[in-house]
Amino acid sequence: MIILASASTTRAKILQKHSIDFIQKSCDFDEESIKTDSAKEFVYLSAKGKMTLCEERYGIKTPLLCADTVVSSNDKILRKAKDKEDAKRILLEQSGNKVSILTCMLYKSETFSFTDLSATVYEFGEFDEKDLEEFLKSGEWKGKAGACMVEGFCKKYIKEVKGLESCAMGLQIEKLIPFLKL
Repeated sequence: MIILASASTTRAKILQKHSIDFIQKSCDFDEESIKTDSAKEFVYLSAKGKMTLCEERYGIKTPLLCADTVVSSNDKILRKAKDKEDAKRILLEQSGNKVSILTCMLYKSETFSFTDLSATVYEFGEFDEKDLEEFLKSGEWKGKAGACMVEGFCKKYIKEVKGLESCAMGLQIEKLIPFLKL
């Protein structure tokens, strides 16, 4: 049993798919307190901040798993969209471009800690305007780093991918599983 210290339904689905017993509790870490233009530094500091806060709140008697994901394109960090117009701006930044999706995952128990920062790089084709408008209307972009859903809307626009899809979905499960057996 672990504590998934995240409100992400996608991360929960990944754990369920791999039959990992967990309870889901989140910690409201203030990501706005992080001042950096580096996507790698941002995602690491955010995940580390969440771990520190959750460890103070829940302890580590039950192992903790925290993660954060950020999207970067054209040397810009593309955060979670604030509203529909912001989501459109963020998605247009990705249309026809290379996009890096970085996830930092931290696992901590009484006997072991593990940190992984991975990136998956996608090259997207140009998004169809009508398709983009339908996606924006759906609201599925809400709460997603970069308003991006590589398993959903963006999937048909992928021209090339380098890295793990699970990293882009917010939890590099292939790297975590061996450590859960320790």
